[in-house]
Amino acid sequence: MPNTFEAAPSPATGKTVSASRISIAQLMQPEHANNHGNVHGGWIMKLMDEAGALACMRHAQQRVVTVAVDHLTFKEPILIGDLVTITAEVSYVGRTSMEAEVQVMAENPITGVKTHTNTAYLVYVALDERGRSVPVPPLIPETDAQRERIEQGHQRQQQRLKRR
Repeated sequence: MPNTFEAAPSPATGKTVSASRISIAQLMQPEHANNHGNVHGGWIMKLMDEAGALACMRHAQQRVVTVAVDHLTFKEPILIGDLVTITAEVSYVGRTSMEAEVQVMAENPITGVKTHTNTAYLVYVALDERGRSVPVPPLIPETDAQRERIEQGHQRQQQRLKRR
């Protein structure tokens, strides 16, 4: 029987943006919300961090830690009963760090109305089994929009480094 597992690419090989894409969906329950029925922002931030980390782990094939969260603004409330779908993919890579674009959609499953509530960029560093940072594969864009986003990611990273 042939082996269907692929060998892990070396950091020099590169991986496409779509190879990192991940989605998480969760129904918002009363324990996720305040007494007015609005879901706590911290709960959504936790889900965003998990999705971003998974996208970066998928890209680097290493464990990762969160090192930064760029500006995060909730444009619309998320309510008890909404189905929240969080989509993340790697949007920029450095030597050992990766930026993930994380988008949040809230859907009323009864009416089908979907609302984009926020997008944020989170930064992670890949770690080896001893907790030391390790190089990550280059990011291969598949569309002009992804090429533009990688360039914007480079600019965001330069701004982050200036703020240090």
